[in-house]
Amino acid sequence: MLSVRDLKMYFELDEGVVRAVDGVSYDIRPGEIVGIVGESGCGKSMTMRSILRTIEKPGRIVAGEIRFRPKRTRGMPVDSDGSLDLVSLDPRSRTMRTIRGGEIALIPQEPMSAFSPLHTIGNQIVEAIRLHRKASVREARGIAIESLREVGIPNPESRIDAYSWQLSGGLRQRAIIAMALACNPTVLIADEPTTAVDVTTQAQILELIQRLRHDHDAAILFITHDLGVIAQLTEHVVVMYLGKVMETGPVDAIFHAAQHPYTRALLRSVPSVDSVPRVALPTIEGSIPHPFNRPTGCPFHPRCPDAMPGRCDVAMPALHEVEPGRPVACFLHHDLVEGGGTA
Repeated sequence: MLSVRDLKMYFELDEGVVRAVDGVSYDIRPGEIVGIVGESGCGKSMTMRSILRTIEKPGRIVAGEIRFRPKRTRGMPVDSDGSLDLVSLDPRSRTMRTIRGGEIALIPQEPMSAFSPLHTIGNQIVEAIRLHRKASVREARGIAIESLREVGIPNPESRIDAYSWQLSGGLRQRAIIAMALACNPTVLIADEPTTAVDVTTQAQILELIQRLRHDHDAAILFITHDLGVIAQLTEHVVVMYLGKVMETGPVDAIFHAAQHPYTRALLRSVPSVDSVPRVALPTIEGSIPHPFNRPTGCPFHPRCPDAMPGRCDVAMPALHEVEPGRPVACFLHHDLVEGGGTA
């Protein structure tokens, strides 16, 4: 459904170049939920914005492909296999504007800032529907009401005329999900949709996303830093650090047999019911390097307990399968260097 290949997105500033996304690759299949996980600043959201082509200048995609297979191809410059490269499209072109919101929808992290406080949620959902579907105002309003009902908002006939600031955090999150689903998208991108809600509402939102995935058969890209959410919701995991993919694989394999030291460090830092009382939780030493002062070699080596001097600090390991479906970028498992050759 969506295939990202060697995607590189840089910000070219006077102070230097920020490699926000530096060679990321992954696939999303129909009906699959893929999770992208990592610390803040690892490039998760920039990957999402690259797909939607909403990168602001001076940021730009410098390399790679984003192959997407839309359901509605009429008027689109698709290739013989029915896909098109989103990187080759003008972000403001009719094709990209048709895809953005219509074929690939976004559930943003904070619905309060995503909704306009000057217009009702109904006005905004109706506007999105009429932008992507041929419908009168009355028809679009009916579709919006059904979308609000589908996501579990009580009394949607009256709530549709509410402003976002009149709704609770949980209802706002449901309303933004209804807006994303109103045009029946092929791919749904959820950018940390449970960060701003309490744990009870979080559980309800995750259950809702699971149900909607089955009802709409949509592929979902779920971006979060919460490994608990990843374990509960996703089927495939992409672990990112400083703009690069460190490890990918099925969620069970990642959680039970993580291969990369960064993935293992993330898992160790998750609180557990078996944790010893009044004992500090394990943490990852240090912090993510400044974007203008990236370390040579593997970007994680200054914080890695298994780093090998003269090797990890010299060359960047390639992302290579150590077993079927389990690519890992680490010299602990192979000697391949990014760009070819061996270390």
